[in-house]
Amino acid sequence: MKVLIVDDEKRISDGVRKYFEQAGFDVQAAYDGHSALKIALNDSPDLIVLDWMLPGMSGIDVCREIRRESNVPIIMLTARVEESDKLIGLELGADDYMTKPFSPRELVARARAVLRRSQMEPVQSRSVYEFGNIILDMNARECKVDGEVVSLTPTEYDLLVYLVRHPNQVFSRAKLLEATDLGVYEGVERTVDVHIHNLRRKIEKDPTNPQFIITVFGVGYRFVNPTGNLG
Repeated sequence: MKVLIVDDEKRISDGVRKYFEQAGFDVQAAYDGHSALKIALNDSPDLIVLDWMLPGMSGIDVCREIRRESNVPIIMLTARVEESDKLIGLELGADDYMTKPFSPRELVARARAVLRRSQMEPVQSRSVYEFGNIILDMNARECKVDGEVVSLTPTEYDLLVYLVRHPNQVFSRAKLLEATDLGVYEGVERTVDVHIHNLRRKIEKDPTNPQFIITVFGVGYRFVNPTGNLG
């Protein structure tokens, strides 16, 4: 598996690189935003570890540009401590984030979790779900809205699959974090809200008045199908 590590602090980059290589990954490194974007789009890494603060082009801008072309898993690194700052990367499509200083060993564990979600084998008992104008194809790990493929991050895809497989059940944010492996490491339940917001923006006709992913105030979320069946 190819991992791109992007951090302008060579000491951090070299340390993280050592841990990933010891774990069996093929590692590339970039030290500025423009180089990172070029490698990400040309070399197709399987995962990107992306620092927020970079010279020339910020990690946030790099993430935004990558998401226009690819759904490659992205883990953001940030020295910012405010929750609102940390969530900006998630809003732009990052799958996870870690706050500096961090444990390289935990970073590798999170990387494995994100990659596991992105490569998860489909459940053979049911491969296609249809609801409204949406088709969810498990074999292709693909979501189509009005016949057009929608680019979902691994976390967004897994959240949607989990909800669709459990229609009308109400799940807390903590349960949804656990179901997508984020809960093992990340206790900020607000991250679920951000991923759900992004998911609604991509699949709902009116994200402000969703018909599929419904908020249950004070509890969490549930999936409903207005037509009453799942294809």
